[in-house]
Amino acid sequence: MIKLMRYFIVLSVVVTLAGCNLGPLKKRGGKSSDTTEIQDQGNKYADNEDSTAKFSSGGSMDVSSLNDPNSPLSQRVLYFELDSSQIKGEDREIITVHAEFLAAHSDISIVLEGHADERGSREYNIALGEKRAKAVKQLMTLQGVTENQIQVISFGEERPVALGHDASAWNLNRRVEILYTGY
Repeated sequence: MIKLMRYFIVLSVVVTLAGCNLGPLKKRGGKSSDTTEIQDQGNKYADNEDSTAKFSSGGSMDVSSLNDPNSPLSQRVLYFELDSSQIKGEDREIITVHAEFLAAHSDISIVLEGHADERGSREYNIALGEKRAKAVKQLMTLQGVTENQIQVISFGEERPVALGHDASAWNLNRRVEILYTGY
């Protein structure tokens, strides 16, 4: 009888989990997240010689710039090295544009989602994702964004954008996403 009861409990848990869609999240905006699309997004401004010019004057942008794919504010994913929360040099320009925009629009707030790849324990990855998001938050607050405009959340390895178990997938999953709210 006890064996049968255990069997039903395990079966109910498996059926419940099977009904949940725990796959990777789709890219914001309703489009599916394709690995090549994400890689292209990461190199969006790399081919242009005037890339730094595109990142200047973020404070003069209006709210419609958030939905403009040609705006530097459309660059909202920052990638990190393995076991690191150090912000890359090219990402500092992106953060500066977002910080200038947020400082000029105090009614708009953001959520910084920290993520990690699947390697490491769950606890370690949650802590690393939080550390990455807090590093971005610190840089933004140093540039005039108020603390109450930024919320930090860490998902660790729980929301991968790439499902592979190789270096290219891991590179895409080590990230901080900037999500705008309140506009």
